Amino acid sequence: MTAGKGKSSRAESRGRLTGWLDRLAARRAAKASPATGFVSQPEPRSIGSFARGRQMIAGNFLFAGFLVEGADRSIWDLPMPDPSFEEALQGCTWLDDLAAVGDRPARERAQAWVFDWIARFGTAKGPGWTPDLTGRRLIRLINHALFLLNGRDKAEAQAFFRTLGQQTLFLARRWRSASPGLPRVEALTGLIYASLALTGMEVHATAAAEALAEECAEDIDAAGGIPTRNPEELLEVLTLLLWAADAMTAAGRTPLPAHLAAIARIAPTLRALRHSDGGLARFHGGGRGAEGRLDAALNASGTRAVARQGLAMGFVRLHAGRTSLIVDAAPPPKGAASANAHASTLAFEMTSGRWPLIVSCGSGAMFGPDWHRAGRATPSHSTLAIEGYSSSRLGPARRTGAAMRTWLEETPSEVWMRPETDPARHALFGHDGYLITHGLTHIRELELAPDGNSLKGTDTLGAMTSADKARFETVFQADALRGIPFQIRFHVHPEVDATLDMGGWAVSMALKSGEIWVFRFDGPVDLTLDPSVYLEKGRLRPRATQQIVLSGRLQEPVLQIGWTLAKAQDTPGANPGEPTPPSPAP
Repeated sequence: MTAGKGKSSRAESRGRLTGWLDRLAARRAAKASPATGFVSQPEPRSIGSFARGRQMIAGNFLFAGFLVEGADRSIWDLPMPDPSFEEALQGCTWLDDLAAVGDRPARERAQAWVFDWIARFGTAKGPGWTPDLTGRRLIRLINHALFLLNGRDKAEAQAFFRTLGQQTLFLARRWRSASPGLPRVEALTGLIYASLALTGMEVHATAAAEALAEECAEDIDAAGGIPTRNPEELLEVLTLLLWAADAMTAAGRTPLPAHLAAIARIAPTLRALRHSDGGLARFHGGGRGAEGRLDAALNASGTRAVARQGLAMGFVRLHAGRTSLIVDAAPPPKGAASANAHASTLAFEMTSGRWPLIVSCGSGAMFGPDWHRAGRATPSHSTLAIEGYSSSRLGPARRTGAAMRTWLEETPSEVWMRPETDPARHALFGHDGYLITHGLTHIRELELAPDGNSLKGTDTLGAMTSADKARFETVFQADALRGIPFQIRFHVHPEVDATLDMGGWAVSMALKSGEIWVFRFDGPVDLTLDPSVYLEKGRLRPRATQQIVLSGRLQEPVLQIGWTLAKAQDTPGANPGEPTPPSPAP
């Protein structure tokens, strides 16, 4: 047996043991009848989507990228197309969406589905008895308790509080089995919520608060980052920490210093990862974030409206005038933290004012395993890639719980960033992700003009040492001296109208704001405007868009390609002498 297979087998064995222990703890908790009502009820803070709620009432269920139709059926009678679909149902975040609708049909469905869950799964059955899903579910059940109990009889209310107490006891025993990071924060936040809200459960509050503080100290680094380097996941962590702090404050308790310090560390990092249009940078499996959630979390954090300077969770923010760029300038995550990580080293996203221009394709996880894998590859990002290779490579799939995960196993050993003349708008980046395969290093220089109206870029692909040159020559000769093919891609946002211009030597991009940007290049490459996709949550299928592609072949040890993105026409009514700040402080 190889070492890799041995590690995978041990991980699967640990996963089976964890699942067995979770089920055992759930069965023990199901025999208890610990809670009879609320001591206090936290103010509902989870906000759902009115549109998604209306869709569910109409019988259209969109979860984890799968659309299942089931009018007049219990949500638990739906066919489950994938374990991720069932996990989304078991977490009960759909209660937020039904509560956002708030009318009688929405309430009746919410009540029917919750009490059906109690009947089917309340006795420790089904896949929902994991710490993170239980924490997520408890928060929603408590948040929407008045909505769920409206008009129900005494027996149903008793069953409702009984299941809340049972799930609280389960979390008290099994939160440690949740993976570090977001799953564990979710489990502990649910435990804090429930222990402070339910009769007889306060005994668990102090231990849960201490565990959450310890998790903050261990898993949120000194710069406010998390191991997955997923901006949207960092936002979810901050949101949960704020909810937990608010619940403790409302109960007359003071959150521990490590808990509050984590909030203070995360907020400046998220500000640095915030595009000028208010959305998050879309890297390492994360999306833009739910509408309004980022600004709400930053406002609630109580921290000064200052973005972190330099590297923020491995990303660099360049800005000038109305233009902002966010660049992935650190090695990708490794190990379990890389289960959704992307080979996006040195890729960037660019926004002009409130309008995205250059983007990443995004995470395809919600569209199935093939799209998930494709979205993680380097060609799905706005950077240079050697044809047929990504700057980081995926390992074999392994089972984690009910799902199969694929980790990044070959990543760049060195990724660096050097600020240049003005660190806010000019920097040099490099990585050696192609050193082992081709003996090549990628160096990228990005410089925004002082007014933000142009971006100058230079991409260098080269063999830097004698050993690198020897490796390059070996690969070059093996390919019959035809040269090593590569592409530099710039994925365009789907709401940008891109067309070839100047006889195929440039690309004009018209934004809905009225701005026009023009892409030009310099070097021995061919320019094409090719199809691309934009992957985002809440849609049934990927959105069609376009990508600017510079294609060439490396036939010498070093090749340099220059390119520019320049604003040819401003937004009507904009005053270039009074630029809008690129990151309005929420």
